[in-house]
Amino acid sequence: MRALIQRVTRASVEVEGTVIGQTGPGLLILICAMQGDDDAQAAQMAAKIAKLRIFQDDAGKMNLSLRDKGGSALVVSQFTLAADTRSGNRPGFSAAAPPAEGDRLYQLFTEALRSEGIPCETGQFGASMQVSLVNDGPVTIWLEV
Repeated sequence: MRALIQRVTRASVEVEGTVIGQTGPGLLILICAMQGDDDAQAAQMAAKIAKLRIFQDDAGKMNLSLRDKGGSALVVSQFTLAADTRSGNRPGFSAAAPPAEGDRLYQLFTEALRSEGIPCETGQFGASMQVSLVNDGPVTIWLEV
């Protein structure tokens, strides 16, 4: 799985002009299931993100996790994280999991994150979405498991 996480003060996702998911202080997580990913990788990614120490402590050091901060997450499926741009000018996305498997792993990842104690809202798998965010820091981190 691949994820791009952004520490945010707020983020939201809209479908057809309606906000369907949002978060206050916490993380915006763009997530992509790759060919060959399985349930264990979804759980591993959720555990890693819940424990990743990227929030500031009282001394101003990135030393606290999302769980430590009591923050929440907005999880948005993003198959374009599988983009292959090595040749030509049009990205290829064949490394992404097939849609049905990608949706299943996206749902599994979100549930695993919730089981880690992180409140989550989501986007809509396969929909055209508009994502808004205020990046805090800015802090943006690429993860792959």
